[in-house]
Amino acid sequence: MAIDKIGTFGSLAPTRSIFETKEGSEASGTISVPFSDYFKKALDNTNSLLINAQDLADDFAAGRTDNIHQVFLAAEKADIALQFTMQIRNKIMDAYSEIMRMQI
Repeated sequence: MAIDKIGTFGSLAPTRSIFETKEGSEASGTISVPFSDYFKKALDNTNSLLINAQDLADDFAAGRTDNIHQVFLAAEKADIALQFTMQIRNKIMDAYSEIMRMQI
């Protein structure tokens, strides 16, 4: 039974490489990525973590695997990613509400 190494929260938090690429002709040599693209990648990543956790839980329930640690870690990764995504959504909704309350 192999024990997977525990990653850090850095895999869930935004990193510079998501927002910028090395290819570009701007003065800084980088091109920024729109927030919508970053958010779509975060949603896709969260979805894949949730699907993976569900598949591992199904395998454990069916008796195809006996590694409860791997199942638990996958479920926790998916839960943390979902919480992170929901916090981003909440901040977006708060910003939208604040903009709508502005008087012109």
